[in-house]
Amino acid sequence: MQQVTRTSHRTQYSAGNLLADAGVDQERWSRIPDEATIERTVRAIESRNVGVILVETGEEALRALVDLIPGGAEIMNGYSTTLLEIGYPRALEENRKGWRDYHTVITAEDDAEKRHALRRKSVAAGYYLSGVQAIAESGELVGCDRTGSRVGAWPHAAARLILVTGVNKIVPTLDEALRRCREYALPLENQRALRAYGVPSEIGKTVILADETADDRVTLILIRERLGY
Repeated sequence: MQQVTRTSHRTQYSAGNLLADAGVDQERWSRIPDEATIERTVRAIESRNVGVILVETGEEALRALVDLIPGGAEIMNGYSTTLLEIGYPRALEENRKGWRDYHTVITAEDDAEKRHALRRKSVAAGYYLSGVQAIAESGELVGCDRTGSRVGAWPHAAARLILVTGVNKIVPTLDEALRRCREYALPLENQRALRAYGVPSEIGKTVILADETADDRVTLILIRERLGY
């Protein structure tokens, strides 16, 4: 198994640094479920043809993620606070397995039209990494974004989709999952966007992964920690 440098969970855009201005109910929307709920949810997710790797910590999640992606693979990731918190940027910088990172190619392109075209192509990367905004105990996985750039790979485009999230995203029903996106994830993401880009955010696109038809295409790395939002 690859050894990955241990990093701190805390980042400037972690939920704890945004809560005061976001005005959200963390106790309501970001709780750690009991073990029975976690196990029931894992079974429900797996029944929808999504593989689940259940780990204890962010460090274990990062090791699992690195192990899942073969050497030399083409990769891309959408912005994810959870990926930041588990130390993915450091693993990407070290790049011990020689991955071909789409994001590096995109940011190196000076021409705006070519850069936009590369972003569109990147959702069809061999391995696409993303966070999750909510998980229903019935097994549906929910992702939302302003433009769709972070969830465009989910339905079909990416050859392999790796989702990384904490168990704090689990809620009882799909309706509650959609409410979590609006009432918790969005206000926090809005604060992040204001601080990072100086512009507000909104939910423009929502994807519900309810039934994956392709075997071994989607893997969820589920962490028994409160991570992301």
